[in-house]
Amino acid sequence: MTRPLLLSAIVLLTMPATADTTSERVAAVTKTPGLVAFWDFVRREDGCEKRFLAHVPDGATNDYPLDAANYIKDYWGGGPTATYADFPLMGRGPFGEAIRIRAEENPDFRPFLYVPRARLHDSPLDIKGAGKSVTVVVWAIRESGNHALAGIWHEGTDLKQKETSAIQKIERGQRQYALFAGLNKEGSACGHVSENGASSFLNRYALHKCNSVGTSPKVPWDAPADMLDASWQCFAMTFDHGTDELTGWLNGKAGERWLENPKDDRLISSAYNAWKQGHFHREPGMQEGEDPAFPQDQFYNPPEDEALSVTVVSETPEEHVELREYRYTKVKVVKRGETETRDLVALKLNPWWYPHDLYTPVNDGSGGPFTIGRVIHSSRGVGFTGWIGGVAVFDRALTAEELTAMTEVGKTPASLTKQP
Repeated sequence: MTRPLLLSAIVLLTMPATADTTSERVAAVTKTPGLVAFWDFVRREDGCEKRFLAHVPDGATNDYPLDAANYIKDYWGGGPTATYADFPLMGRGPFGEAIRIRAEENPDFRPFLYVPRARLHDSPLDIKGAGKSVTVVVWAIRESGNHALAGIWHEGTDLKQKETSAIQKIERGQRQYALFAGLNKEGSACGHVSENGASSFLNRYALHKCNSVGTSPKVPWDAPADMLDASWQCFAMTFDHGTDELTGWLNGKAGERWLENPKDDRLISSAYNAWKQGHFHREPGMQEGEDPAFPQDQFYNPPEDEALSVTVVSETPEEHVELREYRYTKVKVVKRGETETRDLVALKLNPWWYPHDLYTPVNDGSGGPFTIGRVIHSSRGVGFTGWIGGVAVFDRALTAEELTAMTEVGKTPASLTKQP
């Protein structure tokens, strides 16, 4: 057993069976090996601003105070200035407090909380580069939406579309890692990572993402207190560089999610084409449908060395058709004499195979901030709405047992209130 896993086992064994106080709950998170930062929305700085601070490991010099901003004002030059008053407090939560992300009606107002890039660049929160793994955990109650919860995920403001016609500040994507409330599978825990900060497979969007099998319910923000207390969900994403797997977890459970017929999906059809182009490239000569200009670093070819199962679909003297299931793909193989053709008929969305390192910005001018509640993006949508009661980042992939523990410690009895 490696040292991090051994320490994790110790933490789990010593964790109170019922963490009845906020201090016990916070300690259960902060003692988990690999913690980088944990915002419980209770810890705040002294003085006038009283910004939210993260719990950080002993000896850390950066506790990542959160600023408030309206990215529409910053990039389009319009809309009001955001303040902490734009994030109402619940007065209780998994760790004693929670902030509300509202469905803002003003299209020029998209507030979020953030750590500016200049204050996080090259810090432990700036997880990037060779061999790095990451976990993001968010305890939330989802009222609506499927967009960002937390992470370093500046989507860029350079897309050519109606919403960017009046933009004043254009920047390319600066994505590293983030956790979303579903995206293409609304309500799931969706992990998102990028190797280049920008797009994938020649699509305009980044497409390396996963979706937990479980999905979170929609709960009104003003539901009765006992309903809110029973509605906390533990969203999480892990990227394990050792296995090249990106996994979404909801309440400690991941599950296997497949997308059938990926070539017909509006976005994942780009990954389908990247799979085809990679196979074409390895065949001698030019293949029908091959694009010689397709960048090789954007091929998408998960391991298919050994099939987990092979099912014969049909058999005639002229043609043999079988379905081969691999760890991340399902491939239909058609054999006619000496000729064999392959087609990708299903692609695994959870876990998602990601064979790259996390994007490494060259300097603090080419990297994004860490944001909570929303991310900077061109479409200016409302995104996720609801309550967020905790955000934690770890510099390794937590185990299923640890994520189950994160779920249990985040369950809020009705009697729990904020403590001094």
